[in-house]
Amino acid sequence: MSIKAEEISALIKQQLANYQDELRVDEVGTVTYVGDGIARATGLDNALAGELLEFDDGTYGMAQNLESNDVGIVILGSFKQIREGDSVKRTGRIMEVPVGEQMIGRVVNPLGQAIDGLGELKVDKTRPVEKKAPGVMERQSVKEPLQTGIKAIDALVPIGRGQRELVIGDRKTGKTSIAIDAIINQKGQNMICIYVAIGQKESTVRSQVETLRSFGAMDYTIVVSAGPSSPAPLLWLAPYAGAAMGEEFMYNGKHVLIVYDDLTKQADAYRELSLILRRPPGREAYPGDVFYLHSRLLERAAKLSDELGGGSMTALPFIETKAGDVSAYIPTNVISITDGQIFLDSNNFYSGIRPAIDAGTSVSRVGGSAQIKAMKKVSGTLRLDLASYREMESFAQFGSDLDEATQAKLARGRRTVEVLKQPLHKPLVVEKQVLILYALTHGFLDAVPVDDITRFQNELFEFFDNNHKDLLDSIKETGNLPETGKLDAAIKDFSAGFQSTAK
Repeated sequence: MSIKAEEISALIKQQLANYQDELRVDEVGTVTYVGDGIARATGLDNALAGELLEFDDGTYGMAQNLESNDVGIVILGSFKQIREGDSVKRTGRIMEVPVGEQMIGRVVNPLGQAIDGLGELKVDKTRPVEKKAPGVMERQSVKEPLQTGIKAIDALVPIGRGQRELVIGDRKTGKTSIAIDAIINQKGQNMICIYVAIGQKESTVRSQVETLRSFGAMDYTIVVSAGPSSPAPLLWLAPYAGAAMGEEFMYNGKHVLIVYDDLTKQADAYRELSLILRRPPGREAYPGDVFYLHSRLLERAAKLSDELGGGSMTALPFIETKAGDVSAYIPTNVISITDGQIFLDSNNFYSGIRPAIDAGTSVSRVGGSAQIKAMKKVSGTLRLDLASYREMESFAQFGSDLDEATQAKLARGRRTVEVLKQPLHKPLVVEKQVLILYALTHGFLDAVPVDDITRFQNELFEFFDNNHKDLLDSIKETGNLPETGKLDAAIKDFSAGFQSTAK
C-alpha cells in the first residue's frame, strides 16, 4: 500500500493548525521537614501568605510562615503520605470553601467536604475563607431582634440581628443547649443557621444533629464539624470556613445565625500550630496575634447597609472558662471584641436554675434596640429586681425579722427566678414570653405559690390560646402591648379559676 505525499502534507497541516503554543511554569519547592500537621519547604521564593500549595500526593497545604530560607506550611488533611524530599508546588489560589444553598441540611468538614454519608456535595461556587470585614460605612446599627426563644436572654440580654454576643461559662453549664434552642427557635423566621463544632466529640455532634433534625431545624442549618482527632489546622480553619459560608447568604440580603462552639479550642489549636512553626510565644504560650485571630473572625458578623442588601450575620461565639475565671487571657480578649456576654454560672446550674444565666454578670451592649416595644416594657425592671433579690437573699439568711417590703421583694424575686427557668429544647415564642413577664411584673403571680409557677404559666398559655388568641396575635403583629385593660381582665379571669395544689 503506497502513501501519497499529498495525504502526508494534509495531515501535517491539520496538526499544525490545531497546535497551541502553551508554556506553563510551575514554581516547585522541596519538602525539608514534615510532622505534626506542618511542613517546611525550600524553593518557594514567591509564595504568598495564605496561598494554597499542593503536595505530590494531592494533599493541600497553606503557606503560613514566609521566612528567608524556607516556607512554613500548615497541612490541610492527613500528612502521613508526605515525605522529606517530596515536591510541593504553588497553585496561585488562596484557601476557599464551597458555599451556597446546596450546603443547607448537610454536615461538612472545614474544607466543605460532606461527612454525613448523604453523598457528595455538588456546589459550583466558592468563597475565600479569609475576607476583610465590612467597613464602618457598609454597616448599619443593630435594630432587629433575633428571638432565641429563651426568656432569660430575650428579656435580660437581648440579641439583635448582626450582633456578636459571647456565651461564656465553665464546661457542662449548658452553653451548647442555648445555641441549639436558639437554632430551633429560628424555624419560620427567615434565618439560615450555621453551627460550627470545634473540637467537639463526634458522638456529641451526631447527637446535636439528630436533635436539630427531630425539630425540623436541619432544613435551614449547616453543621461544620472539626472533631478532636482532626489535625490542628482544621480546628483553626473551621470558624473561618463557617463565616465564609454565612457571608454568601449575608451578601445576598439574607439573615444568618452562626454559632462558634467553641473558640477556646480554636485558640489552643492555633497555639499548637504557632509553636510548631516556631513563632515566638507570648502570654500563656499563645502567639502575639491571638487577639487578631478572633477579632478578624468576629468582625465579619454585621448588619449590612441597605445599599448592600440589608443582610445580617449574627455571631454567638462560645468561650469555656475554668472555675468561672472570666479574667483569663482568651475570655478577656473575646469579651472586648463582642457586643456583650451571656455568663453561665455553674452554681446556678447545679442548684436547678436552668438556663444558668447570671443576670448580674451578663450584659448586652445593644440592649433595648434588639427588643420589641412590648418586651422592653415588661422587662424594664427585671434586671434590677433580680439584682436586689440576690443581694437581699444573702442578707435575709442572717436575720429572721424582716419588714413586709423586704419580704415582698424576696417573694417577687423567687417568682422571677422560677419564671425565667425553662426546660431543654422548649423555646417560647415572643408573645408568650411577654405574657408571662407581664403577669409577673404586674403582681399577678404574687399570690401563686412558687411550686405552682410552672403549672400556672403552662395553663395560662393554654387559656390564652383557646380564649384570647387575638391578644397574643396583637403582640406578635404590632410588637406592642394590647390595651392594658384587656390584658389585665384576661389574666384576672384565668387567675380566678386557677387551682393551687399547695397545702
